[in-house]
Amino acid sequence: MGFGVLGVFLGLLLEVSTHGPHAVPRTSWRHQDLDLMEFSEPGVFNYSTLLLSEERDALYVGAREAIFQLSKKNVTVKNNKVLWTVADKPMSMCTTKGKSKERDCLNYIRVLQVVDDERLYVCGTHAFQPQCDYLNLGSFSLDGRHEDGRGKCSFDPSQSFTTVMVDGELYSGTAYNFLGSEPIISRYSPSQSLLRTEYSTSWLNEPSFVFADVIREGKNRADGEDDKIYYFFTEVSVEYEFFGKLLIPRVARVCKGDLGGQRTLQKKWTSFLKAKLVCSMPELNFVFNVVHDVFILKGTDWRDTVIYGVFTSQWGNVGLSAVCAYNMTAVEEVFSKGKYMQKATVEQSHTKWVRYNGVTPSPRPGACINNLMRQQNISSSLHLPDKTLQFVKDHPLLEDPVLPIGNGPRLITKDVNYTQIVVERVRALDKNIYDVIFTGTDKGVLHKSVVFEGEVHIVEEIQLLKNSEPIKNLLLSSETHSLYAGSDSGVVQSPTAFCGRYSSCDDCVLARDPYCAWDPHTAACVNIFDIPSQKLRRLIQSLNGDADVCPSVSGLSQKDYQRVTVKPGSSAELPCLVHSNLAQVMWKSNGSVLTEASRFHLIAENGLLIYSVAPEDQGYYECWSVEWASAAGKNFSRLLAGYILSLDLPPRPPQQAGQPTTTTLGSQETPGTHADAEGNAKTDRAPLTSALAPPSFTSTAFFTSPPQTDSSLTPPPSSTIKFPPKQYLPSPDNVHNPGKQDPAAEYLQHNNSTALLFLFLLFFLLFLAALVYNCYMQYLPAPCLKLRAALLGSHKSTHQQEYTACEAGLMETSTTDKINMTEQPTQNGSQTTQNLRALRDTGYETEPECGNGRIPSHSFGDDSPSQEKPFDVDCESQPIQFADAD
Repeated sequence: MGFGVLGVFLGLLLEVSTHGPHAVPRTSWRHQDLDLMEFSEPGVFNYSTLLLSEERDALYVGAREAIFQLSKKNVTVKNNKVLWTVADKPMSMCTTKGKSKERDCLNYIRVLQVVDDERLYVCGTHAFQPQCDYLNLGSFSLDGRHEDGRGKCSFDPSQSFTTVMVDGELYSGTAYNFLGSEPIISRYSPSQSLLRTEYSTSWLNEPSFVFADVIREGKNRADGEDDKIYYFFTEVSVEYEFFGKLLIPRVARVCKGDLGGQRTLQKKWTSFLKAKLVCSMPELNFVFNVVHDVFILKGTDWRDTVIYGVFTSQWGNVGLSAVCAYNMTAVEEVFSKGKYMQKATVEQSHTKWVRYNGVTPSPRPGACINNLMRQQNISSSLHLPDKTLQFVKDHPLLEDPVLPIGNGPRLITKDVNYTQIVVERVRALDKNIYDVIFTGTDKGVLHKSVVFEGEVHIVEEIQLLKNSEPIKNLLLSSETHSLYAGSDSGVVQSPTAFCGRYSSCDDCVLARDPYCAWDPHTAACVNIFDIPSQKLRRLIQSLNGDADVCPSVSGLSQKDYQRVTVKPGSSAELPCLVHSNLAQVMWKSNGSVLTEASRFHLIAENGLLIYSVAPEDQGYYECWSVEWASAAGKNFSRLLAGYILSLDLPPRPPQQAGQPTTTTLGSQETPGTHADAEGNAKTDRAPLTSALAPPSFTSTAFFTSPPQTDSSLTPPPSSTIKFPPKQYLPSPDNVHNPGKQDPAAEYLQHNNSTALLFLFLLFFLLFLAALVYNCYMQYLPAPCLKLRAALLGSHKSTHQQEYTACEAGLMETSTTDKINMTEQPTQNGSQTTQNLRALRDTGYETEPECGNGRIPSHSFGDDSPSQEKPFDVDCESQPIQFADAD
């Protein structure tokens, strides 16, 4: 049963990875092609903690044993730096616990939170003894008041954790012990005691925290509810039990004004509830069950807030990543009205928790204090009844899941693992607001996507990091329109758009980037945030990719085509770079479309390669880009490059008297003919043997001078000329020596013939060796054995005679014994038959009379006992006796 379920599951994975929907970035930018700003210092690693301060125009970076203050506008400018190292005693204690001195027993800065305008709250792993301190921004130095960092910062630098500072109070989700086996969601406040979760697997079961943030309810909310802090993590499921640990993404909520219970849940959360986040493909019944990062895109009102998350599957061999979005109203609906779950009591069941169908206590367990509770004299969690608190303690899990917008992912990518996400809302020229999604991968690549009419279009992908390493942190500045990415090797700053890299109006519009628009006055693609508002009306932008809005531009004329001249028999490279990954390249030769099946043509990513150029290959070549704009429902074609290909022919020899006129290209003489010394036309029948070059392009001489009119060239594409088939083109040496073939062709012919002959002889010798070996080992049938006996007869004769003599002696002994056992033969014929049988019985044949599978007959005329086989039973003379016959 288990193997059957596993087989079905593996089949589902194969179907999803093969046929599942996935998007492709339109444009790809390499790291060396972009003007990115980078920061790193020698000997310092793990720049994974970032904090952006818009007020101070600073980017604070927490690294290994160092904290930096960088310029927000240019991260290459370092304004301040402070070191925070580990003393010798904590270092030795860490090493005695089995940790690495060079890697684990250092101080990794994991927490950077703003306390007030003058201080930052800083925490580090500090050799597996977490400590926290205050950083004075004025002098940029630590106060030296070390605090215990347990529950605020992780012990292990590789452990997941999250923190958020709300009104001077630190909310965190991390491990509370050295082994990381006690997860905790806690609140640390200077004026109040520690508040934390219950240590129970029903509350937290091996969670991996990714994000936490506060959602303000606003002062004008009618019900007067409190602000809420939301935690996002992945944990091992407590609902189900399968072959292994099933992971489930969760969202948990606590109330900011929670003070714990009076008797039950003392110093514990009374408002802790958690629900399941669903990110799946319903059409394939496939679930993305691991959340890696979350970004909350806040609006002016909490109802306008949208939660974005990046998900992957627990089974990484699928190779898919997804982005799901959730409305804050849907999350609030689940926590305020969702059904609770309770532990199941059914034995022999894989379900551990089921829906609770009993009566829910009042006030609602897990709810924040509101006006209705205040009317009941419940002004804080200390006044909640024990029945409600006990219910929360036993039922922290909600049954109703949080469903994504559109009931499915907004974006699915293949062979990409997303690690970080940030989102920005941009008002385009059409006055609509669009969500622009930036996602970082584990390979140092950034994807930029835009949500248009419920669908996501990946505008571009940027190689942010030089090395292929994960992006561990991603921040977005709406003021400077910059992105900041932190990794193990450094910090990289990138603009949110690369509009200037689009060279044409079609390319700018087809990018569908809400940041970019085409300026017809300057003939450039510009960032709309860099243009004054009074000049925005003249810009051209269409987020559905309709390039017809661009002004008509005269394309390349044939006189502007680049002339390419090559020697006969060589290769010609015609470059054509297409920046769009969604575009298809189409090559035309003299008006006809070339395909992969075209003779001697290789259509590669960067151009066209023509092998062994012959006279019929001359003419006009055009490279077209055909791109389908799905939102506009149109195809857009653009001429990217044009070439005129011609041959560099050798000079014709001077004509002698009495010889007929011979031309190479201008005349219509049949290729392959030449005149001998007597003036008679002879045919050179030497075939052209051309070896195709490997896919890499060969070097070719290009001439960029303006095209000139040449009567030997193929006319424009409007007319079609039929060329004779490719033949061997005579070289100057062949003109003077008609019997001599082109050396290159002769060498290729000789080389191919020698190689084929060598391979044939090699395989023939291997076959003979195998035949001789099998014949010698007596593996082959009788004809080979006879040949073997004939060849080795003299050598085997002595052994054969000895074997024959020995066999004869055995037969004589057997014959004598058989004759003695026979009492009275009835006939001479029977005696003779018996003796022959005895002679023939060598002990190797058990049933010689059973021919063709028939049962041996007993009617041989001799009923002597010696003729019966030991196991022959005469059923007629000896009836079978059954055990129950009596």
